Amino acid sequence: MTEITDTTEVPEPGGSSEGSSKKPRKGGKRAKKGPLARLALFYRQIIAELRKVVWPTRQQLSTYTTVVIVFVVIIIALVFVIDYGLTEVMKHVFG
Repeated sequence: MTEITDTTEVPEPGGSSEGSSKKPRKGGKRAKKGPLARLALFYRQIIAELRKVVWPTRQQLSTYTTVVIVFVVIIIALVFVIDYGLTEVMKHVFG
């Protein structure tokens, strides 16, 4: 059975990892960069991901907004009716 360690060393297939003379990798290429370089890379990756986003058209956006507003109004009305009904029931039961 193999034990779990916090290194990224990959055991060779068919062999035991105990007799290995390789040093485990600690961070690869990213560990050698400074904090500002890593931050710049992070922001570049954010921009790259945002370029992949399919943004809705103005008509889709207005349709989605209308659907959400109508749904919220319906839920508000439902909660109001339930609250009002329970209030009237409590008034009738407890005087």
